[in-house]
Amino acid sequence: MDRPTPKRRLSSPDRESAKALRSSLILQPKGGSPLLMLSQEKADGCRVYNPADDTVYETKSDLSGYRFVASSGKWFLVIDSRLKLYIIDVFGEEERIDLPGLETFEGSHFKIERVGEDKIRHVSFRTLSRTRPSTAEDVRGRLWVEDKKGGDYVVLWHFERSEYIAFCKKGDDHYREISTRDDVRLELRGVKDMLLKGHDLYIFATRDFVRHLDLSRRHDGFKDVSQNHRFPMWEPPLSRDEMERINKYKMTSSNESIAVTRSGEVLVVYTYELTSKDRVFHLYKRDPKDLDPTTYDTMLVEVHSLGDEALFLDLGITVPADHTLGIEPNSIYFTRGNRIRHGQTSSLDICVFSLTTKTIKRFPSLSNLNIKDAQWFLPSS
Repeated sequence: MDRPTPKRRLSSPDRESAKALRSSLILQPKGGSPLLMLSQEKADGCRVYNPADDTVYETKSDLSGYRFVASSGKWFLVIDSRLKLYIIDVFGEEERIDLPGLETFEGSHFKIERVGEDKIRHVSFRTLSRTRPSTAEDVRGRLWVEDKKGGDYVVLWHFERSEYIAFCKKGDDHYREISTRDDVRLELRGVKDMLLKGHDLYIFATRDFVRHLDLSRRHDGFKDVSQNHRFPMWEPPLSRDEMERINKYKMTSSNESIAVTRSGEVLVVYTYELTSKDRVFHLYKRDPKDLDPTTYDTMLVEVHSLGDEALFLDLGITVPADHTLGIEPNSIYFTRGNRIRHGQTSSLDICVFSLTTKTIKRFPSLSNLNIKDAQWFLPSS
């Protein structure tokens, strides 16, 4: 399949031969090896960074008009300035799936209307009131594409302050509604973070409970399969040494996200940005006794090791470590916290954090690029 060609600074004496050499160099990542999709400040296209050879590549297709929302394998959910959503293969030339327009959303309390070519707003069925216009920059989403030719896909999108999540699957001509407020248990309302693993949607609710929905049902849309926990997923108190370290550096921001391991266990990930060069991660899971009705004093249990797995926080999942693919064990691949809620302070910090050594690896060659956003992705073979 077609791959992005590399972008390199070439010396001037031999421009013609250098140009021919550049066009013959093709990115050939091994299936499953981590890459970075880079979005730059200037609207001059996107780049793909391969850590294996420390090289930035241009994409073969012109992707300059898109904002990259989410990924699944080699596929990205993207949106253009007119608020039109697509699924694209970043390695395929002009390989694109057109998705229903946002205004096809069928909700119980709101409809969507366009404001010109590049804005939409919500109209309440009950009061006919209209929200402030939103643009493509306000859309958040998740994507899952089945890893085989002609496979199923699930698309999710929402606006940060909306009271629903919209979704569609392959074959749908409109978006259906997942309410995040009406007819939802109090502790499961709202969205702080969400992730999609196959047909399983996990939503980190505003009150720090985790909502779990099964989206595999074709006719009635989804089924709530959430566990009925008594306690939210609140972070236990940090150690005295950790608190002293945070206070010493006058922490600039903190974020919380959720992730799901290969075994299906939900993790809460806290990240603290201490300085531009120092960041701390803490992972927690529920105490197994939390569902025991006779137990009232359970706390979250800190996860000190992911074993032979790596966590890709942009995707919200863990994958097997593999040195041949460049996936480091017991590590967290990070770009920014709270990707679903950009309204909170969250600076871009492209790095790999080792839970074993508590050290951070960054990529100095990216510092010369004016990068607006970046996302780790794992292209399938």
